[in-house]
Amino acid sequence: MNHYEKQLSSETVFEGRVIRVTLDHVELENGRTSTREIVHHNGGAAIAALNEQDEIFLVRQYRYALQRELIELPAGKLEKGEDPLCAAKRELSEETGFSSDAFFDLGSIIPTCGYDSEVIYLYAAKNLTAVGQHLDADEFLSVFTMPFSQAVEQVLSGEITDAKTVAGILKLHALRQAGRF
Repeated sequence: MNHYEKQLSSETVFEGRVIRVTLDHVELENGRTSTREIVHHNGGAAIAALNEQDEIFLVRQYRYALQRELIELPAGKLEKGEDPLCAAKRELSEETGFSSDAFFDLGSIIPTCGYDSEVIYLYAAKNLTAVGQHLDADEFLSVFTMPFSQAVEQVLSGEITDAKTVAGILKLHALRQAGRF
């Protein structure tokens, strides 16, 4: 049996620069009705970039919603209709100052499926070339490298907790273990 919910109505209660929030009324599979608060987001792209020393590029960035700094893969939001790989290439260049000629698709993740439509597309890159960092005007972050094995350990120990970063590092680690990267 396939589970489902049927939208009966939808009202936009907030529309911002990055998200739109709707209050949806739905019919459940048992015939009853309920409401759903949905955050609509264009999605994002993140990139696990490795240099020739087997170090991964990471960023340290303050995240206001959590009131703390996080360690993350270089990443950013997709513009409406934007190709995720193009966004990943853009973010690699903007945030780290590097580009690549070798990109690998690591799949996608759905970070918060209970109320958010966001999908984050994950990529890996190697064969990096310096092109110069160019952050957005409202973007403040520190770029650093870490041995890839140490990044895996920090994910496993709980030091790195950002979902896209955890998924990207572990997916890349699994592919490397299988000899596929």
